[in-house]
Amino acid sequence: MAATSSAHTLTEGPTVGAGFGRRQVHAVAACYFVASFAALGLPPYLTEILPELGDASARWAGLLYVVPTAFGALGAPLWGRAADRFGRKRLLLRAQLGLAVSFLVAGWADSLAAFVTALVLQGVLGGTFAASNGYLAAALTGSGLSRALTLMQGAARAALVLAPIVVGSLTPWISPHRQYALLAVLPLAAAVMLAALPEPTAEPPHADVAEVPEAAGPLAPPLAPPLAPLRALYAFEFAFVFSTVVSFPYLIALIEDRIPGVSPVVSGALFALPHLCYLLFALRVHQVVERRPLKGIAAGFALVASGLAGHGAADSLAAFAGVRLLLGAGLTLGLVSLSVLAAECAHGRPPGGMFGTLELVSKGGAVAAGLAAAAGNSLLGPPAPLLTGTATALLALAAATLPALFRRSPRIRWSR
Repeated sequence: MAATSSAHTLTEGPTVGAGFGRRQVHAVAACYFVASFAALGLPPYLTEILPELGDASARWAGLLYVVPTAFGALGAPLWGRAADRFGRKRLLLRAQLGLAVSFLVAGWADSLAAFVTALVLQGVLGGTFAASNGYLAAALTGSGLSRALTLMQGAARAALVLAPIVVGSLTPWISPHRQYALLAVLPLAAAVMLAALPEPTAEPPHADVAEVPEAAGPLAPPLAPPLAPLRALYAFEFAFVFSTVVSFPYLIALIEDRIPGVSPVVSGALFALPHLCYLLFALRVHQVVERRPLKGIAAGFALVASGLAGHGAADSLAAFAGVRLLLGAGLTLGLVSLSVLAAECAHGRPPGGMFGTLELVSKGGAVAAGLAAAAGNSLLGPPAPLLTGTATALLALAAATLPALFRRSPRIRWSR
């Protein structure tokens, strides 16, 4: 299959569609980064935003943390199928513009009801991650796609690293609540950049059809290579998102409780530390787990469980930094391995629908994590979500030893 030299350098494997290479992948990742800045960086400050809107104790923080995620999950499969039918670029632009509208509404909301409405709009109109991944999967395959998905996760981690720190630094001059309106310019800028990218027009790669023995007759159905197991991808995606996200909503409150007098900038930096690990080591880890993603996923769950358990005993800046780094190692191993597995599963499937469903599963894990965090915090305080995440990661690690999850599903394709 023909491919440009830049695309081959990026992907180290086959590509779909000439002219789609390193620059285009980096452009999509950059657009996702700028659009994600507010969506991923401001929710950790809900405990400071909600008192301005009438929720003095911020008791709704855990629930509202996942409102955009819940409504995004409901719409993700529909938007994914629409992208397969009407064009991936068009639906990706729609997602960016939808985010801009929702951020403006959130930034100027003057009541809790209006702010919740904005979060609902963010979920319904957003979905940039699934839209971006579907766009990439229509143009790349194999190792190239898994590297591109790893880069997309890097864009998300970069937003999580920088946004909490920037938001904390701007807090003396503009509240996190009003920063929603300020940061609405970012998805608008992303839409402008995406408008210059091509629409992936080539057909997705098809698996080669196995030869049929002559004795089987001309009408015998040839067997296509088996599909990668979606059930394993979905199960581990849900568990990994749940076990990591459950610690997010009340982490800053836990840090402030354990380290009295800590500044918002330091709290934001500790929140971002695991994601910084991903940025530094993801591509190197990709080289290690590319041929063994299931082992990488198991190791990721083991490190996540250890890191979350360590949060329960951390009571100093050094201790928190250590357990956050341990969690970062697990986050990197797990996310990169899941990207490799997702690239395998995308082979031979319509990318928009598959990544839309994957986002439904991922956001479902985040919604469950937010609800569990809110319930646990109300009963036992900020350490409770950490215990829940530890238990979930350990259960997923045990499930990773079940070979039935990883059996590929055979397909039958009739010759014409």
